[in-house]
Amino acid sequence: MFTGNPFADLTVFLPPLVMQVYIVLMIFAVAIGTLFDVVHKKSAKYFFDNWRNAKSKGSKQVGGAEIASMAVQTLLVEVLTSAEFCNARRRIAHLLTMYGFLAYVIATAIMVFGYPTPATPAPAIWPLLWHIGALMVCVGGYWFWFFIRVDVAAEGNSPFRIVRADLFILSLLASVTLGLAWSFLQATGVAWLFFGLYVTATTMLFGSVAWSKFAHMFFKPAAALQKRVAEADGSRSNLPAPADKPETFGSARRLPQNY
Repeated sequence: MFTGNPFADLTVFLPPLVMQVYIVLMIFAVAIGTLFDVVHKKSAKYFFDNWRNAKSKGSKQVGGAEIASMAVQTLLVEVLTSAEFCNARRRIAHLLTMYGFLAYVIATAIMVFGYPTPATPAPAIWPLLWHIGALMVCVGGYWFWFFIRVDVAAEGNSPFRIVRADLFILSLLASVTLGLAWSFLQATGVAWLFFGLYVTATTMLFGSVAWSKFAHMFFKPAAALQKRVAEADGSRSNLPAPADKPETFGSARRLPQNY
C-alpha cells in the first residue's frame, strides 16, 4: 500500500494528461493567487518602501557579499529550521508540516509526470515519500490545530472555532487526510468518492491562496532577511530590543508570544 503509486490506478478511467493538466492549473492558481495577494494588499510595495526607509536610516553600508551571506543564514536558520518560533512544540509541529508538505508535493509531481501509468511503475521511494509526507502533515497539523494554537492553548477557546485565517491549515489537512483515505481505500468501491473529495480539498488549498495564509510563506523569508540587514546596517538601533528575558513582561503578554 505504501509503495504503490495511487495516481497510476487512475488511468483505468482517466488519461494521465488529466492529472498532469490539473497540477499545472494548481501551479498557476498559486502564482496568480500570490500576485493578487501582493497587489491587493500592497505587500510588496510596503516591503520595499520599508526596506528603503530603513536603509536610509542605517549608520553604515552593507555590501553585496555581506547581504549574500545573510541570505544564506536566513535560509539555514529562519527557513530550514524555523528558528523564529521560540516555543519548541510550535517549532516541531511547523517543521513536521513544512517538510511533510514538501515531500508530499514533490512526490505527487514526480509520480504524476514521471510514472503516470501502471506500465511505468514508480520506484518505491516516491509512493513511500508521498505517504510519509502526508502523515507528517497530519501529525504536525493536527497537533497544532488541537493543542498549540494560541486561541486554544492560551485563551481556552474551542478547537472547533473557525475563522477565515484558518483556511490554509484546514484545507491542507483536508487534502492530505482525504488523499491518504483515498490511497488506503483504492481496492474498495468507495475510493472514487474519496478521490473526488481529495481533489475538491486540494483545489480549495491551491485555489484560495489569495484569501488564505499560503502566500505568507513567500514573504516570511524576505522579511527575515530584511531584519538581518537592518540589524547589520544599524537602522534597527532606534527600536527596542526583543524581549529575550521572560521576566520583562507579565504572563498575560508573554504566553501568546511563546505560541
